[in-house]
Amino acid sequence: MTVALERPAIAATKPVRRRRFSLGAVTPYLQSAPLALILGAFLLLPIIMIVVVSFWDYDFAAMYPDFLTTNYSDVLGSWVTWKTYLNTIKFAAIVWALTLFIGFWVAYFLAFHIRTTAMQMVLFLVCTVPFLTSNIIRMISWIPVLGRNGLINSTLVHMGLVPKPIEWLLYSEFAVVLAMVHLYTLFMVTPIFNTLMRIDRSLVEAARDAGASGWQVLWNVIIPLAKPGMAIGTIFVVTLVMADFSTVQVMSGGQSASVALMMKNQMSLLQYPAAAANAVVLLVLVLLMVAGILRIVDIRREL
Repeated sequence: MTVALERPAIAATKPVRRRRFSLGAVTPYLQSAPLALILGAFLLLPIIMIVVVSFWDYDFAAMYPDFLTTNYSDVLGSWVTWKTYLNTIKFAAIVWALTLFIGFWVAYFLAFHIRTTAMQMVLFLVCTVPFLTSNIIRMISWIPVLGRNGLINSTLVHMGLVPKPIEWLLYSEFAVVLAMVHLYTLFMVTPIFNTLMRIDRSLVEAARDAGASGWQVLWNVIIPLAKPGMAIGTIFVVTLVMADFSTVQVMSGGQSASVALMMKNQMSLLQYPAAAANAVVLLVLVLLMVAGILRIVDIRREL
C-alpha cells in the first residue's frame, strides 16, 4: 500500500527592491545648475536670438519676422563682403604674429631670467598697469604720437631725418596694427607666462647637461612645452581682433574696414537682420579657427 504524501506548494516569491532616493546622484546636477542657467541666459539665448533674427526681413524702418535666406545670400554673394572678411583675417594674422613674438619673449624673460618670484610678480603687474585705463583711451593716446604734428614726426623733422612729416604713421593700416598690438599683447603674455612657470626646471638642466645649446633648449624643450599657453593666447587675440571695430574706425580714419565695423554700420542704419547674418557668419568663422587650434594643441592641461 502506497501512501502519497502531498507537500504544499511553496510559491517562490522575489523580494521587491525599492529604489531609494540618493542625494549624491543629483548633487553634480545641482552644483552645475547655476552655471548652466547663467550660460543659457547670457550666452545661448542671445546666440539663438541672433540666428533667428538673421532670417527676418527688414526695411528702412522696421523688421518683419519671416524665414528668408536673403541676408545670407547678400553676405556670401557680395565681393565687398568677402574683401572685408579677408581684410579682417589679415589684421588678425598680423596682430597674432606680432603679439606672439613679443608676448613669448616677455614671458620668457619673466619666467627664466628673473630669479625671485616676488620680482616676477612685480614686473608682471607692471605689464598690467595699462589695463587700469580703458581700451579707447589707450588707443587714442597714439594719435598725438603718430599724427602729422605728433611726437615722432616732429622729432624726425627736427633731426633732419625726413624733409616732411610721414603721412602713413596715422590713419592707416599701420596705425591699426600698432594699436591692436598695444592693446592685446598682454592677452598673449599671461597664458604663455603661466605655462612657462609650470615647466620643470630639471628638464632644462638635463638638456644643458646633455650638451644642448641655449637655442636648442629653447627650440626643443621650452617652445614645445609652451604650446598650450600659445594656443590659449592665440584664441584670445584672434577673437578680440575679429570683434574689434573701434580701433579700425579710429586709427584708420575710415580708410580700412572690418567685419565688426561693417556690422556696426549696419546696426546704425537699423539693418539688424543683415548685421545678425554677418554675426552668425563671423561666429562660425571664429569657431572654425578655434577648433583648428584645439586640434593642433591640447590645452586641457592648462584649464
